[in-house]
Amino acid sequence: MSDARERVRQHLLEHSVRRGDFTLKSGRPSSWFIDSKQTICAPETMVDVAALLLERIPLNATAIGGLTMGADGAAFITAGVAATRGRLLRAFSVRKEVKDHGAGGRIAGALLVGDRVVITEDTVTRGTSLLEAAHVVRDFGAEVVLLLAVVDRGGTVEAMASQEGLVFDALYSALDLGFAYEGA
Repeated sequence: MSDARERVRQHLLEHSVRRGDFTLKSGRPSSWFIDSKQTICAPETMVDVAALLLERIPLNATAIGGLTMGADGAAFITAGVAATRGRLLRAFSVRKEVKDHGAGGRIAGALLVGDRVVITEDTVTRGTSLLEAAHVVRDFGAEVVLLLAVVDRGGTVEAMASQEGLVFDALYSALDLGFAYEGA
């Protein structure tokens, strides 16, 4: 395991993982919760997170984003670090609802028709946010080339993504953090 990967894993365990009784977005109970934004947005690990994500992003990708708020930290930090390395990735957010004023729509940020897009998310269990963002991006006229999470706690997203012809990857699994998958 690389030094950066181990630093981020340790930070996730120390600052993002909580144990106790939680109700997940799906309504299911869980004995653990992860607020991975505590690691993604922390100054001591954000560059490492971005570097690890960049290692997984196809070279032909031109944009990164996903459903707000879960994708925002990872997308914007990764695009910023990429720019410092001479790699230009546009960053954007997918709004949860259509904006009814201004330019309207669900896309906010620098996404262009025809972009080759990585849809990202901080933590996924079932992958519904990733797929929702992928549908919006496709409807916008961009091509989704990868679904990429920082943490996969469910272990079912890959199969669901492949049913839609999409590829899924994650930096860390529940198993990497010492937990069983939560499932769908």
